Amino acid sequence: MKIIIAAGTGFLGKNLETYFTDKGHNIYVLTRNPQRKNELYWDAKTLGEWTKALENADVLINLAGKSVDCRYTDKNKQEIYDSRINSTKILQKAVDECINKPKVWLNASSATIYIHSENHLNTEKNGIIGDDFSMNICKSWEKEFFKQETENVRKVALRTSIVLGNNGGAFPKLKMITRLGLGGKQGRGNQMVSWIHIDDFCNAVEFIINCETMSGPVNITAPNPLSNELFMNKLRSEMKIPFGLNAPVWQLEFASLFLKTETELLLKSRNVYPGKLLENGFSFSYPNIERVFLNLAY
Repeated sequence: MKIIIAAGTGFLGKNLETYFTDKGHNIYVLTRNPQRKNELYWDAKTLGEWTKALENADVLINLAGKSVDCRYTDKNKQEIYDSRINSTKILQKAVDECINKPKVWLNASSATIYIHSENHLNTEKNGIIGDDFSMNICKSWEKEFFKQETENVRKVALRTSIVLGNNGGAFPKLKMITRLGLGGKQGRGNQMVSWIHIDDFCNAVEFIINCETMSGPVNITAPNPLSNELFMNKLRSEMKIPFGLNAPVWQLEFASLFLKTETELLLKSRNVYPGKLLENGFSFSYPNIERVFLNLAY
């Protein structure tokens, strides 16, 4: 297959590129800083030479979007919004100009689209979507993506939870604070953590590409979310760290100012279930957090 990954130089993009390259597929990466033969310059806002790569592509995967790991200043909020909407919009223009369009287009989204929920398990069918900055970003992102149907192009929004791997993302930081004895619960610890192993993330993307009946929003998360307190407890246990200091909300608020991030990333309860994946027969290699930690904690 010919696969185009837009903004494919981050944690998820690099892992997807390796995964599909190892399977013999041809991967082209759209990036602001091309350095390799298979990388093409794009600014995620304007048309250019990169559009030629979309011709006769089998798959387009768009991962573009400014990281939400920042303070939610007005400037950062606007950049978070613009980076998602503009990249999706310009890709739609490029796809429209193709004579032979990509057969499937996977666009990033987030499990954060659902409300803070400690008890309600959000599937694609019964998920409750609320109204705050993060949820509205996701809603606008998916609205832009789905507002135009493109003939013979199947569209899927990847509502991805926290992806756990050792070569990027949040997990190396979690291991570090755990080794330092700071791996206790964050806040009350009741907030649910929805997660997925990086291998299952890549497998799920391939599964969706090959499953021609799957379209619309899809929850990319393992089927067993658990509380923050239990998550950290199991991580400490696997790493054989005997204790972990808890971090109350006031302490997290104080620390977030220095770390230039938002406490929402730790305190929001993401209670999400992969209904569509399971209904279509996807099998998780890491359905339980114990297997993930056994694989990644060292």
